[in-house]
Amino acid sequence: MGLGNLLFIAIVIAAAGLFYRNLSRIIKNIKLGKELDRSDHSSDRWKMMIRVALGQSKMVVRPVAGVLHILVYVGFVIINIEILEIIIDGIFGTHRVFASVLGAGYKPFIDSFELLALLVLVSCALFLVRRNIVRIPRFWKPEMKGWPASDANYILIMEILLMSAFLIMDAADTVLMNMDAETLMAAGNGKYIVPQMAGGQFVVSQYLIGMLPSNASTLILIERVCWWFHIIGILGFLNYLVISKHLHILLAFPNTYYSNLKDKGEFNNLASVKKEVQLMFDPDADPYAAPPEPEGPPETFGAKDATDLTWKQLLDAYTCTECGRCTSVCPANQTGKLLSPRKIMMDTRDRISEIGKGREKEGEEFNDGKSLLTDYITPEELWACTSCNACTDACPINIDPLSIIVDLRRYLVMEQSTAPAELNGMFTNIENNGAPWQFAQADRLNWKDES
Repeated sequence: MGLGNLLFIAIVIAAAGLFYRNLSRIIKNIKLGKELDRSDHSSDRWKMMIRVALGQSKMVVRPVAGVLHILVYVGFVIINIEILEIIIDGIFGTHRVFASVLGAGYKPFIDSFELLALLVLVSCALFLVRRNIVRIPRFWKPEMKGWPASDANYILIMEILLMSAFLIMDAADTVLMNMDAETLMAAGNGKYIVPQMAGGQFVVSQYLIGMLPSNASTLILIERVCWWFHIIGILGFLNYLVISKHLHILLAFPNTYYSNLKDKGEFNNLASVKKEVQLMFDPDADPYAAPPEPEGPPETFGAKDATDLTWKQLLDAYTCTECGRCTSVCPANQTGKLLSPRKIMMDTRDRISEIGKGREKEGEEFNDGKSLLTDYITPEELWACTSCNACTDACPINIDPLSIIVDLRRYLVMEQSTAPAELNGMFTNIENNGAPWQFAQADRLNWKDES
């Protein structure tokens, strides 16, 4: 085992360790959320995950973006099967180890990867055009300024470079594999041995051969540089996931599995409030009896900070792709109001990450005096929401921004009594008249006497 092999092993171990550490932090942050039971209907949940996350069923609602995304998704995942060959070669010092295993099947094996690589490359280029030249409006909303916009471009450019390195590596290696063994031995000082593929060329990289030099030692250098760039780039991409919106590549599967299976218009009831309402409508209940005292510390209503949300809402935030489909269909956003469902998810993710970092340094007593409500998300944004569920319906991976909006509203109403005046009037009418209108129950049918 040479120095290059040891260096390769060290890089793989370091990249895997860094990825594990950063992903563990995210999982730990998600667990800061409140408990929520989503263990029911497992068969329905598996079907949901297979259809939405694996099958990309909601992506193709917008055909152009949907088809391009499927090409990138399928292509990038399948192409990276060849990482296994690279890892084996890197550890044991072999070269294209699968060639000796697959024999005549090796060429179609690599041909399929090259075709997918080309599709990924073209798709990423088109995505860059859509974002930066066509400038589709949902990619240029206020919350997408700075890092969010750069993040999307970085990942697309990275994928183009990785696919290009893969194809150039194959092109250089094709020429080398068709050289005689003595030339290769001389050029590589006996250290660079490749399987012979007499007269064979791969389906896409063959068109790059004419742009390469014919000198064997230079070709070896090009192939080695592309080989190292490709594997280090893949490992870098793996670690980039956990600091970017592309974490959805991993989290989309658990997020869709734990989707809300109830009707989108069905709100969850606060248990403590529901008990009191049921007591009010119980004909056998003593009207003068005080409600039972709750066990444990007094419960707060709604959510003020990210830790008041459930773990599923925090998982939603980390899974957000920032694609903007939710914001593009939001009627409040379309009419110029401040609300952007995408921003709600981005703010929630930023806040829980901030809390996680603070707790790492100062422990569970960390308190920076800030909160998700007001410091990140303003009441004006929350009250602009019409609760129409268009954002939840549009999300390609079943993220639910409305649930966060509703919980933050609940805090404003039930803890701070700061609902808009129009709503306060309605609340008063419901309390006094049992309906949102300013009519006593005895007067509700008076309209029929006026006709």
